[in-house]
Amino acid sequence: MSKTIFIIIGLLTTCLSLRPQEKWILKSDYLTEPDTVLIFKPDYYSRNQKFPLVYLFHGYSENYNQWSHTIDLQKLSNQYGFIIVTPDGFTSYYINSPINKGSQYEDFFFKELVPKVHQSFGINEENIFISGLSMGGYGALRYFILKSDYFNTAGSTSGALEIDYPNFQKVSQRFWRTDRMTNDLIKNLGNPKTENWNNYSISTLLKQNPCFKKAFIFDCGKEDILYSNSENLKMLTDKLEIPITFISQPGDHNTEYWKKSIEHHFIYFQQRIK
Repeated sequence: MSKTIFIIIGLLTTCLSLRPQEKWILKSDYLTEPDTVLIFKPDYYSRNQKFPLVYLFHGYSENYNQWSHTIDLQKLSNQYGFIIVTPDGFTSYYINSPINKGSQYEDFFFKELVPKVHQSFGINEENIFISGLSMGGYGALRYFILKSDYFNTAGSTSGALEIDYPNFQKVSQRFWRTDRMTNDLIKNLGNPKTENWNNYSISTLLKQNPCFKKAFIFDCGKEDILYSNSENLKMLTDKLEIPITFISQPGDHNTEYWKKSIEHHFIYFQQRIK
């Protein structure tokens, strides 16, 4: 299947400010819909230099704009000197669906988006980072565990880390008063009565990859409905002797919390630059 890539470069207006960005709309061999990607570069970016790179993944029911509507990404890019890439993960949980051929997101990311980013910008390949919120926090840690040779380190904020049907039903009812979240996962993972969704959980991935020992950061607000996911991950990483940084602080599953929490990730990434 042929691919068409549309690139729009210019000034785009967001709810935060007017800032220079690149916006890509990528037709993919692995996704039914084109994927929209925003890129933020430092104002002092030069193609003759190599810059650290951060991928930021959004949460369930949101899109590529969520992070740019949460915090001033251009300011973060300028402050820390990172190129920031925010793709659209739809409701894919950033996995390759075993039943939906039009939702092979992991293949899209590593086989199409990553090469395009490296072709387009000067990237310091020793300093590639990834983080995300909620569903995106899950996706970020999943990719880090499975492709730890590509990333320096990773982060997750308010991560939906345990792919558990009863837990997600409770979350879905709280936020939307419907089963929309679990219904979307059924389309990608199959019937939870016959398919073991927990095979996709971060805890399962860590147990399946016993040689994984790389440091990463994660956090969650104590009032967050997903707080137990992070508590359980903290206990597991302690048991597996993985050198993580865990931040437990007041906060709920909302934009107000993520606007503050993501700053800790950028500080952590900056401290780990090689």
